[in-house]
Amino acid sequence: MILEMCIDSVESAIASAEGGANRIEFCANLLEGGTTPSLGAIRETKRRAKIDLSVMVRPRGGDFCHTEEEFAVMQEDVRIFKEEGVDCVVFGLLNPDGTVDVDRTRQLIELANPLPVTFHRAFDMARDPFEALDTLLELGVQRILTSGQEPSVFEGTGLIRKLIEHAGDRIIIMPGCGITLKNVDRVIAETGAKEIHVAAPAPQASLMTYRNDEVFMGTALRSEEYARYVTPTQNVSALRNKIG
Repeated sequence: MILEMCIDSVESAIASAEGGANRIEFCANLLEGGTTPSLGAIRETKRRAKIDLSVMVRPRGGDFCHTEEEFAVMQEDVRIFKEEGVDCVVFGLLNPDGTVDVDRTRQLIELANPLPVTFHRAFDMARDPFEALDTLLELGVQRILTSGQEPSVFEGTGLIRKLIEHAGDRIIIMPGCGITLKNVDRVIAETGAKEIHVAAPAPQASLMTYRNDEVFMGTALRSEEYARYVTPTQNVSALRNKIG
């Protein structure tokens, strides 16, 4: 069983490696579903963590129908991460009608070559999952990350199993979103998946002793200002030990 940890910091990357994960997906802004991380974070992760490194290429949160300018940024990010020696790039693009954006997806795959490509949970917003799966098969994508077009994997296990059966050995269907230590065995049993994608952060108190509780750096919908979330080694180890 391949365990991929979804992380957003160098500390979490190190912890994932130490805890026995096979691979990490490095993102920024996990509260927005993940966006492209900084080049500095990727370089430091490669220096400090001996683990396969997939990197998110997503210029913003929100939908997956990107402007010409956003797509140009994605192209440049794929080039940069390839030059940096990452192991996989992760992206997803849709047309306004909910189909896979074939032309742009093909362009990014060609830019990434010979790196493998994961099509992320843009898949869950596609109008027809089997149509999208067949399109991605034709394009040569190596992996699809999906919650089964539901808010969490636990609700989407039925579709995920059907997708895995339809895909066979031609492409990897990787369940992700909402997998926990408590439900991971059931998710694996009900889907038949061979790879899983898990986020397992825990709050870590700020080092600040002086705190101004009247000011915050984000919008009204925000996380705790004086805490940050880091994936502990013990959380990864517990998952690794449970799934074998």
